[in-house]
Amino acid sequence: MIDLHSHILPGLDDGASCLEDSLSLIRNSINDDVTHILATPHIHFGTFDNDMVSIKTAFNSLCEYIDNHGVSINLAYAAEIRISPEIIQLVEQKQIPFMGKYEGADIMLLEFPHSHILPGSEKLIDWLIKKNIKPMIAHPERNRDVWKYPEAMQPFIKRNCLLQITASSLLGDFGERSKKHAWSYIESGDATIVASDMHNLKRRPNKMKEAYNLVQKRFGLEVADSLFINTPQKIIETNPTLQLAKALAYAY
Repeated sequence: MIDLHSHILPGLDDGASCLEDSLSLIRNSINDDVTHILATPHIHFGTFDNDMVSIKTAFNSLCEYIDNHGVSINLAYAAEIRISPEIIQLVEQKQIPFMGKYEGADIMLLEFPHSHILPGSEKLIDWLIKKNIKPMIAHPERNRDVWKYPEAMQPFIKRNCLLQITASSLLGDFGERSKKHAWSYIESGDATIVASDMHNLKRRPNKMKEAYNLVQKRFGLEVADSLFINTPQKIIETNPTLQLAKALAYAY
């Protein structure tokens, strides 16, 4: 399986705090049959002020660390970007670490606040689309506006935004409302991928394998493979930073 949303880079956000934590999360993922991990630390202005330099530096340190520990895994990096007006400046300055490409467009992992969907979000989405950037909305099933008004996500679905569902949501770890909406997006065909959004072993581990088995049981092998393997692979294979971990990679 291929995990396109994770917080394994040490010391950058609320994920792994040190290289040892990063290594533990990676080993946990390998045990869950994950072969590729995309590191997506937060870029959240005023909270997690990461940038291309800090992310690349942490990524390179992690690659060297896991290589020294004899661990083999395909790694690449991007970022989970909190929606804000500053995104326009980052795009114009070419300072967005994209996930890769999908259907010819650059893919941005875009996060809404957990509590609501900001007014005017559609205008920013339209601007990104005109720049040939396709947003992948992170964990929409965990948004409280979506809990109250499921139709709140429809303007973004109609704009062909991609949707990333969290594996743990499918298991009920984020509560029944998130679980309900996560399964609903898969049933409707609106979900694009399932990813772990792992942060730590205690409360936010990988859990991709358990979620994959449930999706396969309910919707069949083709749907499960599309969400966990085939579509994520199309994206990560176009991420240029994957080559930085080439020495650590399994053969395809």
